[in-house]
Amino acid sequence: MNLRKIIAGTSAGLLALGLAACGGGDSPEPGDTGGAAAPENNSLIFYSTMTENDLNVMTGLLEENFPGIEIEIVNGNAGELTTRIRSEAGNPQGDMMWGGLDTMDGDTYSDVFEHWLSDYEDTVLPQYQSPNGFYNVDHLSTVAFAVNTDIEKELGITVNGYADLLNPALKGKILMADPTSSSSAWNNLSNILTVFGKDTDAPWDYVSDLLKNDLVIASSSSAAFNSVADGEYAVGLTYEDGISVLIKNGVENIKMVYPAEGTSASAFATAVIKGGPNPELAKKVVNYIMSPEGQVAFGEGVGTVRMTTSETVNSEWLPPREEITWVDRDVAWLTENRPAAIERWTEIYTELRGS
Repeated sequence: MNLRKIIAGTSAGLLALGLAACGGGDSPEPGDTGGAAAPENNSLIFYSTMTENDLNVMTGLLEENFPGIEIEIVNGNAGELTTRIRSEAGNPQGDMMWGGLDTMDGDTYSDVFEHWLSDYEDTVLPQYQSPNGFYNVDHLSTVAFAVNTDIEKELGITVNGYADLLNPALKGKILMADPTSSSSAWNNLSNILTVFGKDTDAPWDYVSDLLKNDLVIASSSSAAFNSVADGEYAVGLTYEDGISVLIKNGVENIKMVYPAEGTSASAFATAVIKGGPNPELAKKVVNYIMSPEGQVAFGEGVGTVRMTTSETVNSEWLPPREEITWVDRDVAWLTENRPAAIERWTEIYTELRGS
C-alpha cells in the first residue's frame, strides 16, 4: 500500500494518533520523508481538524481515487492549524486544509489560502456556496439538541424546541459550551440569534431566561453530548455530528432533536494553502471532495456528517434535509457582528452569574 498516513499534533497538547504503513519511531514533521523521497506529484501534506473516523474514511476514498497517493495528515484544532499555516507563510509546508474553516471567518485567512474554487461550485446548495472565493464549503455542523431519554421520561417532559428548555423541571440540567471560546457554542448562539431575530432584543431575552434556568457552561464542546449520554445532564445544546456518532456507536439513551423553531448550520470548508509544495495535487483532491461523487461517497461512508452538495446523500443516522425545519442564517451579518454578540453574551452572563 502506497498510502502513508501520519496524524500528528501541532503542539504537545494535541493527540498524536500514530502511523499507518510506516515504521515505528517519532512522527516526522510535514515534508520529512525519512530519507525516502516520494514522487513530488504523489505527495500531499494535509492539515485537518476532522475526527480520526472522518480522516480514515476520507483517506480510504483518496487511496481509491488517486492510486499511489502518499498523504501526511497533521491533525489539530482550527486555531492551532491556521496559526501554523500563517507562521509557515514564508516557506509553506502544507498543501491544503480540510475542516475548521468556518464561512463566518469572512476574509480572515485571505492571505494564506489560494483564491481558487473547485470545478463543482455550481453543484453546491446555493446557501453554502463560497462566501470569499477561496473556501470550498463541503460540510455542515447543524445545530441540534442532545436529549437524554431516560431523564426526559423521569421528568415527565418532552423536549422539542427552545421554549421547552425554559421548563423549571430542567433547571440546572442543560449545558452548552462557552460561546466566547467554542465554535459549537457560537454555532448554537448564532442559531438563537437567527430564530429569534438578530436585530431585536428577543434572542437576548431568551439567553437571559436560559441562564436564569441555570444553563451550565461546559468546558468543552464534546461535553454537550457526552455528559448527556452519561446521564449527568438532560439536554445539551450541540451539533448533530457529535450526537449521531454516539447513536451510530450504539448509545441507546440519547436522541437527537432539532429545535422546532428552526435550525441552521455553520458551514465548513477546505482550501488550498498558498504556495504549498504540491498545489496541483491539492486542487485535484479538493475537486474530488467537492464533486457530487466525492460528497456522496464521504457523506454515506461516514454517515454522521451533513454535506453541502445538491445531490441526495443517504444516511442511516441523519434524517433527510426535507424533514427538518430550517431557518436562513445571515452569514455576513454574523461575521460582522460576532464581536458585538460575544460582548453582549458576556455582559448578560456576568450580570447574572457575577463573573
